[in-house]
Amino acid sequence: MEFPITGTVTLKPAWHAGEELLGNQDSKAGNFDITLDARPMAAHFELDNIDLMITQWEYRQELARQAGQTLANARDKQIGAFIAGAGSVAKTNSDPRSGLVLPAPGVITGLDDDEVAALEVLATIEDFIVDCQENSVPVGPTYCAVSPRLFQQIRRLGVADAANEAVNMQPMFGGVAAAGGLGAPFTQGMNSLSDSLRYMGVTIVKSNHIPNKDYKTDDAASIGEARYDVTGQVSTAIAVDTVGAGVRALIWMPECVASLRKTGLVVDTEDDIRRNTTFTVASMMSGTGILKPELAKIVVNRKANVAGTPTDISYAAAGAPTRAEVLVKLQNSAGSFGYADK
Repeated sequence: MEFPITGTVTLKPAWHAGEELLGNQDSKAGNFDITLDARPMAAHFELDNIDLMITQWEYRQELARQAGQTLANARDKQIGAFIAGAGSVAKTNSDPRSGLVLPAPGVITGLDDDEVAALEVLATIEDFIVDCQENSVPVGPTYCAVSPRLFQQIRRLGVADAANEAVNMQPMFGGVAAAGGLGAPFTQGMNSLSDSLRYMGVTIVKSNHIPNKDYKTDDAASIGEARYDVTGQVSTAIAVDTVGAGVRALIWMPECVASLRKTGLVVDTEDDIRRNTTFTVASMMSGTGILKPELAKIVVNRKANVAGTPTDISYAAAGAPTRAEVLVKLQNSAGSFGYADK
């Protein structure tokens, strides 16, 4: 599928007497191609007791649910990998928007999901909103995905950790008007993965699908083709070219990536008489590509876990890695996530 991209019309601020209007300064336009993956994803299981499969609806229903959930989880992880890619790739040479400046990666200074990390996520959300405004990008529905543990730290911001803090306790997300009405009362649990918070118009969600794992070398964690194989785990050395981008959060608008699907969920079942088993495969064919990298921001570690000791990563700029540095660590190569010049 082809998606158009349009640049800006050239401005000539002043015309002089006798100067001819040549008409060779037209608006520039380009396009991005998003393609399906070469092979569909598949979840499968084999059942030895055929009679059980035939007679017990609950058993069949549970197996079908797990197969569909496995594919859905893998698809979410693929999209998460490309959102991370959208937050780290460089602008293509053919992009006609000459004045566009892509958001710089956000940084969490420590390795722990603590109050400091929670505040840094909120600050990064504010930076992303400013980035969009400076690029004259309309800010639509915006999301921030963090780990469940970091989500809990964001929700409990302002809760006293020691007796001497209890006097001035003022929860940020306690749902009280004095704190801006953020969140909900602490009598209300937010214990489901579907729960969310709102900050500065951005929906903060908890997710187990953030690409903070090694999809490249861990076969058990593989989620599809090589272009999804990111290395987002915490870095184990301070060298910039060492694998492990240390992805902590993703901030994005849905338009930053395109997701294609050729068919829905297809289920095939085959009875194997030789082994007296029933083999079932659920599959779907899909693909993902980067469309608007200006609508995504990746948040990574400032420190690496070196022999059990938090150590500063030697980025080119103190405390602020460039998109190129994050891309190298995320893919351990100069990969483009298929974000090719056209």
